[in-house]
Amino acid sequence: MTIGKKSSAVVSLILAGVLGLTACGAKEAAVTETSASAETAKTEYKYGKIDIPGKDGALCGAPIYIAYEKGFFAEEGFDVNLISADTETRKIGLNNGTIPIVNGDFQFFPSIEEGVKVKVVDGLHYGCIKFVVPNDSPIQTVEDFAGKKIGVDEIGGTPHQVASVWLEKAGISADPQDGDVTFLPFSDGNLELEAVKSGEIDVAALWDPLGSIAEKSGEYRVVFDLSTDPAFAGKYCCFLYASSKVLEENPDEIAALLKAYRKAQDWIAKNPKEAVDIISDKKYSAIDDKELAQELIVSYAYPSTEDRANGTAKIEEDVKYFVTELKNIGYLKTEDADAFAAEIFQKVDVD
Repeated sequence: MTIGKKSSAVVSLILAGVLGLTACGAKEAAVTETSASAETAKTEYKYGKIDIPGKDGALCGAPIYIAYEKGFFAEEGFDVNLISADTETRKIGLNNGTIPIVNGDFQFFPSIEEGVKVKVVDGLHYGCIKFVVPNDSPIQTVEDFAGKKIGVDEIGGTPHQVASVWLEKAGISADPQDGDVTFLPFSDGNLELEAVKSGEIDVAALWDPLGSIAEKSGEYRVVFDLSTDPAFAGKYCCFLYASSKVLEENPDEIAALLKAYRKAQDWIAKNPKEAVDIISDKKYSAIDDKELAQELIVSYAYPSTEDRANGTAKIEEDVKYFVTELKNIGYLKTEDADAFAAEIFQKVDVD
């Protein structure tokens, strides 16, 4: 999911010297200590210490937090270090194998087309984006978006892509050259809300939990919900991406990571309240309203073990769907959507 846009700032808006030989010696000691620590980690954990991005404040990143806190990563042989990493850092880490796996949405698809060496290996959850307007806005349906200004976190980001797909399906061009709509980027969702409230923009396309918090404040209406809109409902928007390098050199490591994620997804699906308690108490996501957080966690539809057994989780189909939609609006250059979808998805034997 997009990085750094679903940060802790959301709540505040809505809820109101020795040098020389000594330094060299210290450096040598640090190197020795680091080497010893790495060796210890390898002894205690089958796969040793790894970095996984998991500090972006996203509520929908729950499987990462739960796999860490409930010990599922450790059970599968990993000493996990949760790190902060923006999109570019993730791409670099995936390419060189220093980051074995990340969660991310279909915003990654164009990056794969441009050469980032990753594969989609699983689905993470359903939609977590909402478009909101002030209560007194005349906007009610997609047709009302014609001629309007839409705030997004970044041009080319997932809210922008989602809005583009949604508009194009309704016959409204998302191409800025056509002038049907205008997209304006905001570095912070709070600024986006201020802009829609002041009339600078007409619609704010927001990540959860900000969109849901805004709605619950009573000042805004949701006019689009990624988790319920017919074009997107019941489909994974966020996936797990594995480093192609790690997949090729150590496929068992990726399989073990997927086991940990799946344990977490199953546990969340069956214990949403307890999951929210952990996420809130450990401050992984800045949402104080636990009741709302639980509603959102449930809406993300993390697949349980039973869901996977009965075929509810149709990851490959959803990859193909979004590849096709992004191709149709010009975000992907591929001429064969089915072939590209097959190329970027890799089934991993987890059992």
